[in-house]
Amino acid sequence: MRSDLHDLQLMLRSETPLLLIESREEPRILNLFLRIGGGRSEPVFCWTVTDGLRPASYGLPQPQLADPAEALRHIKATTQSGIYVLLDFHPFLDHPLHVRLIKEIAQDFHTAPRRLVLLSHALMTPPELKHLAARVELSLPDRRRLLALIREEAQAWQHAGPNRSFRANRDAVEQLSRNLLGITESDARRLIRNAIRNDGAITESDVADVTRAKYKLLSPEGAVAFEYDTASFADVAGLHNLKRFVDRRRAAFLDGGGSDAGVGTDVPKGIMLLGVQGGGKSLAAKAVAGRLGVPLLRLDFGALYNKYIGESERNLREALRTADVMAPCVLWCDEIEKGIASGQGDEGTPMRLLGALLTWMAERTTRVFLVATSNDISGLPPELVRKGRLDEIFFVDLPDAEVRAEIFRIHLAKRGLDPAQFDLGRLAEASAGFTGAGLEQAVVSARYAARAEDRAPDTDAVLAELAATQPLSVVMGERIAQLRAWALERTVSA
Repeated sequence: MRSDLHDLQLMLRSETPLLLIESREEPRILNLFLRIGGGRSEPVFCWTVTDGLRPASYGLPQPQLADPAEALRHIKATTQSGIYVLLDFHPFLDHPLHVRLIKEIAQDFHTAPRRLVLLSHALMTPPELKHLAARVELSLPDRRRLLALIREEAQAWQHAGPNRSFRANRDAVEQLSRNLLGITESDARRLIRNAIRNDGAITESDVADVTRAKYKLLSPEGAVAFEYDTASFADVAGLHNLKRFVDRRRAAFLDGGGSDAGVGTDVPKGIMLLGVQGGGKSLAAKAVAGRLGVPLLRLDFGALYNKYIGESERNLREALRTADVMAPCVLWCDEIEKGIASGQGDEGTPMRLLGALLTWMAERTTRVFLVATSNDISGLPPELVRKGRLDEIFFVDLPDAEVRAEIFRIHLAKRGLDPAQFDLGRLAEASAGFTGAGLEQAVVSARYAARAEDRAPDTDAVLAELAATQPLSVVMGERIAQLRAWALERTVSA
């Protein structure tokens, strides 16, 4: 892209001896440097651990220079100016010899202008090199460029064989160009090409498939789980206050705050869901995504933790970046106290994760609605739960009789049973103190028991399973009472 070429040219004129580029687009970036080198009559060299050091545009592999130390010694010894692009050098930056050689080459830049470029998917700058280095952030394609890529790939498809035609739904093309925002040009081109090659067209089904593929590109490590089709999540029993709260903010969230004067900065931020385990907080989080009609991303704090200092925070930033790119979406932080509460083995990591999360919450401009669930809010720092960080704190209590009847109806119908054949009133009365998860399990167990006796499940079968189980209100009575007392004047009933 022209802007990237211009930015790299400016960076080279600044005479910074060491450039750091985090990207997976090796061919495109090498091509940019070749264009720059050609315009400046400056040779461009490329190093890989497989081929050694060679001219980037041509040249045979040099195995004798595949060793990192030998390659750096060669660059240091030469008097030839040039741009030396070291690909995937990040595993070798923890070796003192390599760091020292890079430092000496950079310090000698004004005498022999040999510029080093470290290009990798991830780079941690050694402290000794920070004052000599500059990070280069390459731009991602905007909608105009994405539309151009769609046209280019459509033309390439038509020209690749005789009698090939291309069909496109105008709305699908517009939506596809929006959904591809946030990924690299190389990845966008590949996804567009795959969509067209499937049937020689771009339709609504392609948009959904490409969006799922985009998610897999953005979160390959598994720290973020993804649900694209969330319409079914809206069908959740109870939670009337929460549903009304979300419905009132849906339009403002989806259009970025609205067009009215002064409303643009009041985009909904998110909510905290407090309640007992199994009480329905997870369903409530999913219901928010269903009511908003946007994808749901579930952040697993356990998958973020890494034994190396700084890597856990980096994983969190990458996960939050994924949410930003997938916007508009709901980001669900399940049992958030397990990730950022103090009292764990490494006191520093939770605090650094909290700092990274708070910074993102304060500075984000994307339409990401945060839903944090917690079983124990006392373990959370006050700076996270104060008003302004989140819009509201909701308490998800055990379901009342009306909601229990509705939960039974949903779970019976979900399993192919006719709710009209069951006495929902009796079931609701007999299940006082049960969580939604407990009611579902009673239905499941009744089906197994009835199947074992070769009969259809009925009301009595479900009642028998309820009678054989102690409800959560009995098993955890004291804790639930304390939680209710704390939430009474501090939260809003969901």
